Amino acid sequence: MTAPSVSVVVVSRHRPEALEYCLTSLSRLIYPNYEIIVVTDPSGEAAIHGMGLTGRVRVVPFDIANISIARNRGIEAAAGDIVAFIDDDAVAEPLWLLHLAAAFHDPEVSIAGGFVRGRNGISFQWKARSIDCTGMAIPLQLNETCNTVLSPPPDQAVKTEGTNMAVRRQVLLEQGGFDPAYRFYLDETDLNMRLAVAGYKTVIVPLAQVHHAYAPSTRRRRNRSVTDLYDIGASSMIFLRLHCPEALHVTRIAAVRQEQRERLLIQMRDGLLEPSEVRWALKRLEQGLTEAAEMVLPQLQPLHCTTPAFLRFESSANGDHIELAGRIWQKSELCKQAAHLAEQGKTVSVFIFSHTGLFHSVQYCKPGFWLQRGGLFGRSDRGQKLFRLDLFRTRVQAETRRTAEIRWDCTKY
Repeated sequence: MTAPSVSVVVVSRHRPEALEYCLTSLSRLIYPNYEIIVVTDPSGEAAIHGMGLTGRVRVVPFDIANISIARNRGIEAAAGDIVAFIDDDAVAEPLWLLHLAAAFHDPEVSIAGGFVRGRNGISFQWKARSIDCTGMAIPLQLNETCNTVLSPPPDQAVKTEGTNMAVRRQVLLEQGGFDPAYRFYLDETDLNMRLAVAGYKTVIVPLAQVHHAYAPSTRRRRNRSVTDLYDIGASSMIFLRLHCPEALHVTRIAAVRQEQRERLLIQMRDGLLEPSEVRWALKRLEQGLTEAAEMVLPQLQPLHCTTPAFLRFESSANGDHIELAGRIWQKSELCKQAAHLAEQGKTVSVFIFSHTGLFHSVQYCKPGFWLQRGGLFGRSDRGQKLFRLDLFRTRVQAETRRTAEIRWDCTKY
């Protein structure tokens, strides 16, 4: 079956280092028909040039703190039948786009979302979730080995994450893309609700996976401590005004206040915030709620643009996969080998095991290989037993199988 054309849109502002990692992963996707569009500021453009990607990716200059408008600029610059989205502080597994795009072979599917792993590369930040008219997300239980097409009940939608989702381009144009009233937070959730109301079906694709690191921004520090809650307050109020019966507003706003207060107090307890910073963040939350309640909300109109020529990206990956494995003292040499093999186009997984029961972690390294570290007897999946007895070779084989369908084994396609 012919692979649909996909435009991968990345929005990046003031985070050139994170963007470099993201683009390194995107440049090594195992997919035959995609282009990369980066909506970014001058620092991002400089990073793209420094990586030697000038002319290979489409750059859309943009330096305004509004992710919805930025994503719409990316949609307007896209030429693919499908538009996929990933954040600049995320990296994609090599088969991410193959799994995500395959979901659209079903003509009834208009939007797809995958799973998102956290900073340690093992635990999941988000799997499958639904949302109700208040914006509250609820976990969904489904088969995590295959795709699931979902049609939610009234006043609900299937939640897709902005850092791992794809939508048919024509649908995005007709729907007016992302609502610019959402500068940050709930922007994709609002789109999910609008698509659900319009009757579009969503598919959850568990094997389409990215790793999301939460890079610092004007709203949080590198350690994820909160610095500003204005946009969360504003977006929460906008979402309620657009999707929720007014009778439920008071209850939901109280819940938002409580959720954010508890989040801040935990960070203060952990030494990440000072009491004055907690007070400031809560004040900004209230400002966002108040100002958004009085804001004149724009009426969304369809996006109109001239479809540009498709800028097909030639992936650096040749489809070959190699595993390297060793002990802690071999890490430096194995990483050098991995870098050399990656430069040759190989998809490389490096496994470094200590003779312990330490939990595992996965790190994406330049120039494009995967480094997994942990104890020979430790967990690499949070659902596994706390301690497992394994021979070294057996453990390498098990970890290779565990990552096969997201990293290199595309035989079913």
